[in-house]
Amino acid sequence: MTTDGVLVVDKPSGPTSHDVVAWVRRALGTKRIGHTGTLDPLATGVLALVVGRATRLAQFLLSDSKVYTATIRLGVSTDTYDALGTPVEPARDASPTPARDGEAAVESVLKLFRGRFDQRPPPYSAKKIAGTRAYALARRGRPIAPAPVPVAVNQLELLELADDRLRLSLECSAGFYVRSLAQDIGEALGCGAHLEALRRTRTGAFDLAQAVPMDREGLPTALVDERLVPLSRLLPEWPTATLTSRGRRRAAHGQPIVHSDLADVGVADEPPAGRIRLLDDTGQLVALAEARDGALHPRVVLV
Repeated sequence: MTTDGVLVVDKPSGPTSHDVVAWVRRALGTKRIGHTGTLDPLATGVLALVVGRATRLAQFLLSDSKVYTATIRLGVSTDTYDALGTPVEPARDASPTPARDGEAAVESVLKLFRGRFDQRPPPYSAKKIAGTRAYALARRGRPIAPAPVPVAVNQLELLELADDRLRLSLECSAGFYVRSLAQDIGEALGCGAHLEALRRTRTGAFDLAQAVPMDREGLPTALVDERLVPLSRLLPEWPTATLTSRGRRRAAHGQPIVHSDLADVGVADEPPAGRIRLLDDTGQLVALAEARDGALHPRVVLV
């Protein structure tokens, strides 16, 4: 079984992302598994796991944008900002309806959350406050709102407004909390709200079409080899250069790559700028490198 690459899992609702990592470790018989961005226990959908040598690439995948479908219930706020929390003091109007808060009112509020702005993470989150996770403080009865952080929403669309529920589609930056969006929409509408359901349909280059379904019964390992994304197909947006046999040896030892170490016609005359993937003549990903001082310097070596 191939054990180096990215395995996209369709996470079920209930377990934490760390639970899923533990299940996949047992299923594949390897400890070298991480993730490229967690999902809350309530959420379902795309959870991209880095397996084997791909764990060394996680740092480059964490910043990818995410796409979600969210269901927000109006009229009830909770302490966690989602359906797993405890309802808090009722808003001044706890029974919104499309007749009172129609699509025009909702659209006027959604405009506030498109583009770049500062978002306050939920009190129950993994953000650190003076070295302690915010959720740990909240569980001790000392909830402290983390400081706002810059986020971006590239797309936010109202899919459906029915009774006391909104269905939204959104594309956002890494680090964005859809729970906070639900809370903020409720405040802006003046009725309170919380996140009732969330499904991630894409993170970076990985989507549900690549995902292996899983539940508490386990992982269908027969699909793993078929759908695991190999190292050579990761970070496809980066420019690529092919190494000569000498260049491969130098890259494997972390040595700078010069023009004569590149087999690509045209590339050998002028080295690429910025970050670049280095492949051998079989298409295997050998290293990730940076262009600096007229050479390519391996930053992560994978062989």
